[in-house]
Amino acid sequence: MVGPAAKRAAVAHLQAVMSLSERRACSIVGADRKMIRYRSGRAPDAALRGRLRDLANERRRFGYRRLFVLLRREGEPSGINRIYRLYREEGLTVRKRRARRKAVGTRAPILVEAKPNARWSLDFVHDQFASGRRFRILNIVDDVTKECLGAIPETSISGRRVARELTAIIERRGKPGMIVSDHGTEFTCNAMLAWCKDAAIDWHFIAPGKPMQNGFVESFNGRMRDELLNETLFFDLDDARIKIAVWVADYNLQRPHSSLKYLTPAAYAAHLTATDDRLRNPDQLRRSSVAPPASLGVQNPETLTAAG
Repeated sequence: MVGPAAKRAAVAHLQAVMSLSERRACSIVGADRKMIRYRSGRAPDAALRGRLRDLANERRRFGYRRLFVLLRREGEPSGINRIYRLYREEGLTVRKRRARRKAVGTRAPILVEAKPNARWSLDFVHDQFASGRRFRILNIVDDVTKECLGAIPETSISGRRVARELTAIIERRGKPGMIVSDHGTEFTCNAMLAWCKDAAIDWHFIAPGKPMQNGFVESFNGRMRDELLNETLFFDLDDARIKIAVWVADYNLQRPHSSLKYLTPAAYAAHLTATDDRLRNPDQLRRSSVAPPASLGVQNPETLTAAG
């Protein structure tokens, strides 16, 4: 018994069961009587605890940092330390499903230009329906903005289907600077090679047995499996399409991303686009800026020019 709460509980137990006085119970436990009589003056936080539990039940694979971001969006002024204390007291800690291997040695950073469509990553993730029939999901991710550009569930996806999906995304979003994938047959078939040549897109294949070279989409696959596939029961292909589309929209527009300083992928992409526009149009940036005030009795050159 090293904490005040535990000592208070022990003193109360001795008083109730053995009918000891407070002085005698405190001497046995080794607690100060002032500490036993102390009552917290902290304001009640039942509403905050309830909202935290509701968010944790709704986002069962979110930790306290992301829950803190969601509470801040709702206007909660509490700091992250208080949220973490309530998170622990409510027993909302996310259980780890499996141990993770730690990398040994150093890794060279992957240099990617900080703008949307600089590089896309493709990969498949597998799951099954309630009936036991398996299906696949083709995930397409923007490596810079972390946006999910497409999550296509199907029982069988050919190279021609991959080409059609990429064409539709390019028409909507623009052509990527590079596409990265593994050596799956869907990506190395003649239909995909011909499409890549016609579209004039640089396609990079990772080394065999090195999925870490395609780490962005592999990380996205892990988030999808942890937050959606392991938490959801799919009854058929139409049901899977609806539920996956809803999750992807939430991932892009609502879910805070830790590597983006807890911005959503859509918000981060908009920020990059706005920054790129300002850098490309310095005249517009210069016009939007306010000229510094001149000294008393001295007119700015702009004022003199305007006055003739």
